[in-house]
Amino acid sequence: MENDLVRSVSSRATRRNQHLLTKDGRGLLYTEKLSPEYTMRLTWKMGFFRLLLTGGIIWMLIILTVLCFHIWSCQSSVAFFSALCNKDSKVYGMLSTMGMVTPPHRCPIPVAGDPNKIVIPKKRSPEKLVRRLSYIMEDSPINDRSKSSPLYRTAINGTQSTPLFGGHQTWQQRDESFKIKPTMEVYKLPFFLVKKMIDIFKQSLNTLNRYLSLAFLYRKLTVHCGFMKGGGEEMDPKDAEYVKTCKFVVATGIFDAYDMPHQPSNISKRSQTLFCFLMVVDEVSLEFIKNNASVRVDSAWGEWVGIWRLILLKNQPYDEPRRNGKVPKILTHRLFPQAEYSIWIDGKMELIVDPLLLLERYLWRGKHTFAIAQHKHHRSIYEEADSNKRRKRYARPLIDLHMKIYRYEGMEPWNPQKDTWSDVPEGAIIIREHTALSNLASCLWFNEVHQFTPRDQLSFGYVVYRLGGMFKFFMFPNCEYNSIFVLHPHIREHSSKIEWAKSMAELRKRPELIESKGGLGLWTPYPGDLDLVVIPPVARTSKAG
Repeated sequence: MENDLVRSVSSRATRRNQHLLTKDGRGLLYTEKLSPEYTMRLTWKMGFFRLLLTGGIIWMLIILTVLCFHIWSCQSSVAFFSALCNKDSKVYGMLSTMGMVTPPHRCPIPVAGDPNKIVIPKKRSPEKLVRRLSYIMEDSPINDRSKSSPLYRTAINGTQSTPLFGGHQTWQQRDESFKIKPTMEVYKLPFFLVKKMIDIFKQSLNTLNRYLSLAFLYRKLTVHCGFMKGGGEEMDPKDAEYVKTCKFVVATGIFDAYDMPHQPSNISKRSQTLFCFLMVVDEVSLEFIKNNASVRVDSAWGEWVGIWRLILLKNQPYDEPRRNGKVPKILTHRLFPQAEYSIWIDGKMELIVDPLLLLERYLWRGKHTFAIAQHKHHRSIYEEADSNKRRKRYARPLIDLHMKIYRYEGMEPWNPQKDTWSDVPEGAIIIREHTALSNLASCLWFNEVHQFTPRDQLSFGYVVYRLGGMFKFFMFPNCEYNSIFVLHPHIREHSSKIEWAKSMAELRKRPELIESKGGLGLWTPYPGDLDLVVIPPVARTSKAG
């Protein structure tokens, strides 16, 4: 009886669904029976929408699962899963920007297995934008005392007319140095080429034009790049002769006796033969090393500490040891002009990866000419500037002035739409091929360090911005950077007088705090109104800065 009742109710419900309420001409409602075809279409339509909704939900769940796996693999300590993480992908960059990925401190470097099997390129990278680079060697000291501030003239005690290592670069010269112009210079042709041109003249005018084009082949740029005559930083003659033989260089430096030499490890016999390991030191550091380490002297009177050949630079050009250390770090191509490749590593670091593996990984594999690591915490120079002020790395008002100049000249805070992973590098390791464009970028970078604060991480992104995408470089992950070395603490903590200045008023009261040979651009009247410039606000996202 109960089953009959259920079938009866179900039957009535089915019949109700097969009727449609419609209106007749008089507005009265009546029922019309639905056709089986219409019922079938309605059922299929509802089923399709349900299928579409279910498929969309499943697809979103798959994407979410893959995204979660990507985040987990990028932070996994298991080598297999860590290798699955593509740190060069846009997805990783987006996740990192959103703070969803915490990069590991160290990660495996995908280097080739055996240094002895690496094939060194027979040809250098082609010179496309800049084919020839020359340097201004004679300084033009400021004779018009009105072109610098009274405070600076008091600080340097009238020595404004003496040559500076980086030169007295004017604002106009600085602006012009960033403009790579396609101007040509005619060079004298060899006699045999002239004779060949005359012989061919009778055969084909078109062929003659091809030979004549050789006279206009080189784009030549002349820029400031340190080492002004009389500006200091002279290399000992015996060391100058030795470095002429160096094509592949691993360089480091110790200044003002802040570090002890650290011997690299895991260096193959091939690299020991191929590379010159050069440690640049000042006279104070050389004396300290001799008193605290075993120094041997070779037959040519060259001085060695383990694998490192000591290279003495006399007459330091700056008052600030940090600024002196930027010379071999950034101007490696000027100190060692015969070098084709160089790897710079800070003096407090112990290299633990074969240098030939580094060149293959960061230059040759991707056909790069310049490689530097991404900063662990910061991507915007304004974040880095704020960190420098909080950690007292230089005078706070001068860092602010430095950043105001960059902001006035159009330097935007970093954002994901920029072509670079970051505007702030970890400058302790620099890997480069000494091409003309790479050398030009290094010169321009050093000029900014010479003109403004010695904090080179504030200037690198600005140089990239001013070159407008012409300078291509490889910025590799910070976790790989940390896997290249073992960090050792300084022997003593560095501190200079100017780092503690908190205001311009304090500098006016104590002009002896001001550097006399560096940072001239901070004291030369700027050709623009900086009073209305507002430094972009900074969100402090890490304890380290």
